[in-house]
Amino acid sequence: MKNYLSIDIGGTEIKYAQIDVSGQIIEKGKLSTPDNKQDFLAQVDGIVKKYADSIKGLAICAPGKIEGTKIRFGGAISFLDGIDFGQIYQNKDFPVTVINDGKASVLAENWLGNLKDEENCAAITLGTGVGSGIILNGHLLQGTHYQAGEMSFMVADISHGKQMEGIVGRFCSAVLFVKQVNHQVGYADENDGLNAFEAISKNVPAALKIFKEYCLNIAILILNMQTVVDVNKIAIGGGISAQPILIAGINQAYDQLVNEDNPIIGQTLTKPEIVAAKFRNDSNLYGSLYNLLLQTDHETY
Repeated sequence: MKNYLSIDIGGTEIKYAQIDVSGQIIEKGKLSTPDNKQDFLAQVDGIVKKYADSIKGLAICAPGKIEGTKIRFGGAISFLDGIDFGQIYQNKDFPVTVINDGKASVLAENWLGNLKDEENCAAITLGTGVGSGIILNGHLLQGTHYQAGEMSFMVADISHGKQMEGIVGRFCSAVLFVKQVNHQVGYADENDGLNAFEAISKNVPAALKIFKEYCLNIAILILNMQTVVDVNKIAIGGGISAQPILIAGINQAYDQLVNEDNPIIGQTLTKPEIVAAKFRNDSNLYGSLYNLLLQTDHETY
């Protein structure tokens, strides 16, 4: 029986997996993402050729706006702009779909994860920036220009003016948060997330202060989302979501924000359930496949 090939394009790695229709991973692997278009396309083509005879669908997810099967403005991977995988593989005897990585994350959770069967939900992925996907009334929110959910570009602090420091992608960056904690506690490897959370768990004052500010920033983001989309449940993804203290901290910050600091907000707006995402590193592989299954089954979002 033929299965599906799912490919997750990231700034550092290209992850891929052969997956069956029920979501079972048969085989998976990863390769470093090349720094130029020619090598990148050759890398992807090598993966596709490896599985071409044994798959019945190719599911891809990538950063940037996705118009059909064409990538526009591929985030940090600028050479992705204009690549159309549907056109590249149009002569293959299997369908090809492409989806934004943030939207893939909410589809993964809605299919088999902690947002399973939710009609109104969202996923927020905390990484270098902030990705998200939103499902309303059972439909994935795309937007007129395919850019719904690009939370990184929301302005969080007007005092920064036109500078990039004032956007959510910086205020809620997990990478920057970990670096700040490790810098404050004097740890040499500023990218070591485990050390940062160890310092937080030990109540090191400097680490705890940064952690509480970070949780408040995420809580403010969720509150702002909730005023517009009014979802029932939000899954927090990204590597740091594996730390239970993070989800507890965000919930605590949200409750204080709306019940203690601004009680009228708490009385007016119903709080969404805030949970950790089930899928982490494999989230986009599952989400891109589910996108393909929905499209080939002629279902709509």
